Amino acid sequence: MHIDKSQILELLRHQGENDKAAQAESELPEQVDTDQHADLLSKLGINPAELLGKLPGGLGDKLGGLGL
Repeated sequence: MHIDKSQILELLRHQGENDKAAQAESELPEQVDTDQHADLLSKLGINPAELLGKLPGGLGDKLGGLGL
């Protein structure tokens, strides 16, 4: 799945992870592929499955509404 880098940065900043947000800003491409960039996300302490669940209005909200 593709996610805008800005959504990841916003999530990290919202969680108070400003250092990780700065690192992500310099290392991640504008469009992050959760499969292709799994190593980079992991290095930032981000689990792609958890990330999808935390993004507002994203897949996480849809799955949560289904009870998954």
